[in-house]
Amino acid sequence: MGLPSSLLVARESLRALAQGALLLPRGVGYLARREQELEQVRDSLRAPAPAFEDATLPPLPRRLRIFVSAAERSGEIHAVNLVRALRRLAAAHGVEQLELSGLGGEALGREGVRLVGTPVERAQMGLSGLGSSLGYWLGLVRTVAEDWREHPIDVFVPVDSPALHVPLARIAQSRSARVVHLVAPQYWGWAPWRVHAYRRCVDRALTILPFEPAWHAAHGVRHAHVGHPLLDELKNVPATRPDASARKLLILPGSRASVIERNLPWMLERARALPQAEPVVVAAGAAAAEQCRRHVEASGLQAQVSEGRLHEELGEARLALSVSGTILTDVLHHRVPAVVIYRLGSAREAALSRRFLSVPWFASINLLANEELLPEFGFHGNGPVAACEAAMTRLWSDETERGRVIAGLERAADRLGPAGACARAARWVLAEAGDLRGKGSQQ
Repeated sequence: MGLPSSLLVARESLRALAQGALLLPRGVGYLARREQELEQVRDSLRAPAPAFEDATLPPLPRRLRIFVSAAERSGEIHAVNLVRALRRLAAAHGVEQLELSGLGGEALGREGVRLVGTPVERAQMGLSGLGSSLGYWLGLVRTVAEDWREHPIDVFVPVDSPALHVPLARIAQSRSARVVHLVAPQYWGWAPWRVHAYRRCVDRALTILPFEPAWHAAHGVRHAHVGHPLLDELKNVPATRPDASARKLLILPGSRASVIERNLPWMLERARALPQAEPVVVAAGAAAAEQCRRHVEASGLQAQVSEGRLHEELGEARLALSVSGTILTDVLHHRVPAVVIYRLGSAREAALSRRFLSVPWFASINLLANEELLPEFGFHGNGPVAACEAAMTRLWSDETERGRVIAGLERAADRLGPAGACARAARWVLAEAGDLRGKGSQQ
């Protein structure tokens, strides 16, 4: 049965402490080779978009036990689609008993997954970071480790969130389970030295962006390219193009309360640079909408708050002012020109970002395009106000520039590829599970 759960958790806690102690020397070492790291990322960005890799399924056990884990709402969306794909594929290939357990939230529970913990619900309350409550996260790791001792699993499928899932991956391997990670960590963007430990604790990393396979191959990570799982959610959403008569300026301040608090007041002030625009703040849910209304009222700006209508609003937008993040995939879907911001919480964070960011741009669309297609601004404090407002004015008024950017968005979307990532991911999960036939798994 392996080591007791308490020892496994203690091992991960000590590992985390050791990593903290080594952060300074690793950071110094990174700075010494930063140009090499940057060039390696640039090589990956220049690489042709890879073909999707489709796993060949071996004969499968009649019984499979799979643990699917999501710590954030965005990851849970992908986990739900993955669970549905796993059920279809397993049934079609002779699996008589597919036992699904995991971490997630209400949506995953509604799919019939036996939930061991609900970190997604905690994340929705703005408490997703490991630093926000270390005791909670250590307790969650212990709970999972104990559950795996009582209910052994064949495959652990974490979705994104490496801070939680890398320690769990090591514990899963110590329990003789395979690890298939959907949404490989973006170590290519920040602290790339972490990839060396990562490659030892996953059996297959599933990449979602077209430049990631080349980077992971260069670092010896066993991987497969499945494409972006968000496109599975978008496949039934019509992809629009900006109408020439559109006058809406969409303000996209993020979904977490802390991100909205940091960004929205600054974004509302920038909206004043376009007096001819109709500002619309898009909120993901009721709590976010109420928070956004408070900021709009305090600003005195005549702006609407739109709750839960992201794609309808994008379909009517001329320009977006957006935080960086997953939301940019939705912006790309509708080919809306945008200005992207990443407002950091402190001067220290800004200084670290300038020195340790290992990509030429932070906005995902710019990485896909391999150029600064969308103007992006990362800063602390009041930031580059004039430059940001000038970029907004240019993308609003200059038809030549708008045409160039929209054409670039078309190329970036083509590079991202079509939907179907979760179905491809399910095949890789079952392919790893198929190898268990010769390792004592129940037939």
